[in-house]
Amino acid sequence: MRSHCKRFTKTRGWLAGILVASLVLLGWLIIPVISQAAAPQVKTFEQAWKTVNDNFFDPKFNGVDWKALREKYAPQAAQAQSADDLAVVVNAMLAELKTSHTRFYTPNETAYYQLLGIFQPRSRELKNLPKEIFPKNKLEYSGIGIFTKAIANKTFVSGVLEGSPAAQAGLQMGDELLSADDRPFHPVRSFADKVGQKVVLQVQRSVSNAPQDIAVTPQLLDPLTMFLDAQRASTRILQQDGKKIGYVHLWSYAGDQYQEQLEEDLIYGKLREADGLVLDLRDGWGGAPLTALNIYTARGPSLTSIPRSGDRNLIKAQWNKPVVMIVNEGSRSAKEILAYGFQQYKIGTVVGAKTPGAVVAGRAFLMQDGNLLYVAVADVYLDGNQRLEGKGVTPDIEVPMTLEYAQGNDPQKEKAIATLVRQLRR
Repeated sequence: MRSHCKRFTKTRGWLAGILVASLVLLGWLIIPVISQAAAPQVKTFEQAWKTVNDNFFDPKFNGVDWKALREKYAPQAAQAQSADDLAVVVNAMLAELKTSHTRFYTPNETAYYQLLGIFQPRSRELKNLPKEIFPKNKLEYSGIGIFTKAIANKTFVSGVLEGSPAAQAGLQMGDELLSADDRPFHPVRSFADKVGQKVVLQVQRSVSNAPQDIAVTPQLLDPLTMFLDAQRASTRILQQDGKKIGYVHLWSYAGDQYQEQLEEDLIYGKLREADGLVLDLRDGWGGAPLTALNIYTARGPSLTSIPRSGDRNLIKAQWNKPVVMIVNEGSRSAKEILAYGFQQYKIGTVVGAKTPGAVVAGRAFLMQDGNLLYVAVADVYLDGNQRLEGKGVTPDIEVPMTLEYAQGNDPQKEKAIATLVRQLRR
């Protein structure tokens, strides 16, 4: 009996040893696979952390222990299975800095391409694009020209670029996007590889009516030119109560070409004969030059040219007619500076909603995996001591705007036009 027990004990110990050895061996087999799978995400996380560590404008990181945040979020980054998963982790870490112009973007976001379009012309580091994302080394993506906003787990159209495929198809601000070709709507994936092909969007335009189908044809969008094209398409004169109301929407101000186009239209082009101007700076991107307000404030001689026909052609290099500006919570960065200047120097009335207070200087960095990191690299003060970061600009006339199911109604624009007409009647 004792001999049997001894043999049983030895056998059990032998089996236990084999089991432990097997588990150890299995662990060695599994761990490298997990590490290899997580390695790209871990490398990108470390690169993002170090980029912020080396470039963030505040050496005290806005009162946050930046090294401690690395230890806090690194394990989560190691578990990320995709770039989208990693973006959630990195953006949670960046959010603790409580600073604008600081975010991690993936190619699954339209902002990724738009930011590249803003920074590529002025950055040598961004000249060579990731080949796996841009095989032709050309900055473009398939899209329809909309901005979207998530509200209560629903996706709504928050802006439609004038002249875009979305505008041509009849999409409106406030439309809820339910699906694209019977699949959940995604701002990038829904249109990938579908240039020139119809995509059927299921849209909820109002709560009371049934969803409707809208066919839209994506095209290759060039972030270097798309916002200027939309600005040109938006520029028009509206007839209102016997007055000629000039209107232009600047979706982006990040480049001299936008101001140059505006001045061309004001002095020589479409807006020359307008009695007043509505300058729409809602949504999109900032980046305006400090000289952008000069056309409304500078003084100089007018020029009258008289050819052989005797026709007199009067040219003024300034806009000395009334102007009303529209801003909202999407009017960021330098657009906020322009709104501040409008009020400080009494150029015109500002209408709309309070701006977000996102006024620092940012820079875009490409990560080793092709993702994009936006980092606040300089603090910004106006007139020596005025800091708008975290404060924003409150309009002279505040107009609330409910985006959901707006059916294209735009009370802010309507109020701006009415305000301008009232000023013209004085």
